[in-house]
Amino acid sequence: MNTSYITDYYNNYNEDERTKSRHGAVEFLTNMKYIRAYVPQGARILDVGAGTGVYSMALAMDGYDVHALELVEHNIEVFRSNLPEGANIPVEQGNALDLSRFADESFDAVLLFGPLYHLYTKKDKLTALGEAKRVLKPEGHLFAAYCMNEATVIHDAFAGDGSKALYYLKSGMLAADYHCISEPADLFEMVRLEDIDELNRESGLKREKIVASDLFTIYIRDQVEHFSDAVYQAYVKYHLSICERPDLIGATNHSLDILTKK
Repeated sequence: MNTSYITDYYNNYNEDERTKSRHGAVEFLTNMKYIRAYVPQGARILDVGAGTGVYSMALAMDGYDVHALELVEHNIEVFRSNLPEGANIPVEQGNALDLSRFADESFDAVLLFGPLYHLYTKKDKLTALGEAKRVLKPEGHLFAAYCMNEATVIHDAFAGDGSKALYYLKSGMLAADYHCISEPADLFEMVRLEDIDELNRESGLKREKIVASDLFTIYIRDQVEHFSDAVYQAYVKYHLSICERPDLIGATNHSLDILTKK
């Protein structure tokens, strides 16, 4: 795993502000809804790839016992600077591929919100899932987030006049079946549902539910930012009413796979 591209990206990206936008908040609100639904208050949660602590802090405020692990030192600095006075959230520098500092079956829930975006080999993805599974208690839940293929093809490749799609096909960034082909320098790895299903089978994880965290929000994000408060609330309610529909999962930008040990 080449971490230099990731470090350079997050050193210059305001991750702390992403979920504070209206379109970014849709993903956050959705993920929080499902964490709260599956993980009882007071449970011990490991937030792997915690970023600047958006989820860690929200969950700690909800009464969860949160431990955070983050790869990028800059994000850790922002995380610590944002901690409310008196908050006690241990945050350490570390890698999703090696959770050896944590004992087997020591957490009620593990969040992988970010690491799987940046892992480009099947071996690395299985290692990250396997480490999260190892530290998860037998009745615990693993929440794995992915970047989905079709949102990138539609929103990026065919954006504007669509000419980027032809370039991506010619340069090998899109396969003949329009599956995105990413390298570490591209920063994000895109998957389809069948890719996630294969990872789950090989890692011995059982799906409880898969959710479209932001679904159509990526396609109308400029409009979402300018909705009135009433329209925005109606949109969020609509999104939450359809985000589990299996016929729509593949169109989301970010998915949330909710898993247990087999």
